Amino acid sequence: MTKRNATQAADSAEEKKSKQAALVQTESQTQILKPELYTSIPKQPKEKKPGQLTKKQLEEFFNRGFLVLEDFIDHKILDNIRNDIEKQVDDLAEKLFNAGRIKNKHEDKSLLNRLTHLEKEYPGIAVLLHKSDYVSPAFQKLWSYDKLLNVVEQIIGPEISGHPVWNLRPKVPNNEQLTVPWHQDNAYFEPSAIGTFLATAWIPFVDAKKENGCLQMIPKGHHKGMTATHTCCAGGTWYVDLSPEDMKKELNLDAKDAVTCEIPYGGVLLFSNCIPHRSLENLTNSIRWSVDLRWQRTGDPVSSFGNCVIMRTADNPDLKIDWSPLTDVKEGRNKKQDLALGNDYDEFEPVISGPWMTRWKIVNHNKHTAQHQSSEVNEPEHKP
Repeated sequence: MTKRNATQAADSAEEKKSKQAALVQTESQTQILKPELYTSIPKQPKEKKPGQLTKKQLEEFFNRGFLVLEDFIDHKILDNIRNDIEKQVDDLAEKLFNAGRIKNKHEDKSLLNRLTHLEKEYPGIAVLLHKSDYVSPAFQKLWSYDKLLNVVEQIIGPEISGHPVWNLRPKVPNNEQLTVPWHQDNAYFEPSAIGTFLATAWIPFVDAKKENGCLQMIPKGHHKGMTATHTCCAGGTWYVDLSPEDMKKELNLDAKDAVTCEIPYGGVLLFSNCIPHRSLENLTNSIRWSVDLRWQRTGDPVSSFGNCVIMRTADNPDLKIDWSPLTDVKEGRNKKQDLALGNDYDEFEPVISGPWMTRWKIVNHNKHTAQHQSSEVNEPEHKP
């Protein structure tokens, strides 16, 4: 071997070694995070503002990983959203009727049962609403509600952006597609944003109780700052699943320690993207409506398709929010996600697939994973 070839071989070996080291580091970062990211209380604002958490509440949030706030949101804001949801259901029923997909729009039914009847005619209609991208003025008002932003500022700091992953959840009774198994939200997001802290507000539009499918949380499940091994997908859904066995082995948590978080109308459940949680099945005859909204520090990596919306900044207290990144349905996150994965976007197709299906091992196949696999082109092996 000539000296030049030897040098090239050495450089190639060194480059390969460097890439392997970087890969190991990247894979490690998908699993291990700095615990302090989720357990350290940031510097608090000096100004007293409506809705701010007490010192005890802040300590509870960062220690337990979640916090329940009762009687927090003005009922008028929630009432307006209920009216807005009724219109969304009406518009969707009209579209399906005009397209010949349903024969009865069930206009005589209420917000709490209409979708249940529509589901019988068009299974998956609730998933279509869950995939909704449009953030109406009523939802904009809730997302940028001063009391909520004042709390978020205490949790992540004064530079606040709304995260593009938000979900309207119409929990139709006894419907597998709407019952979410144990998971950490980090399991859905890209490893490239593994150091981004997300503050989540889960807000019901009815009294959320155990019987109609409220959430359960595992206290202190974020203390290791670690995303445990998940699998995909649970039953006939698109949801990742954190088994009680892996939860015990990797996070040293017992699902038996779960706390059931019943939230009254006007209340909020706050949590981070690292805490293990799930939703219970709706065993009533009434739909449990809710939304989950998220915020992150402006400038931190975004862990999904879509764009953030800047909602607050220390430099401009009179900031006027530009909602266009979230109101342009032509560029909605679900459409972007489908197109990025090589799927044709169909507004009437109740199927959801995403990059988490590449990140985690698929152990259960269904129509959601089938769409994802049909779009795979030279994708890497499933790795946590």
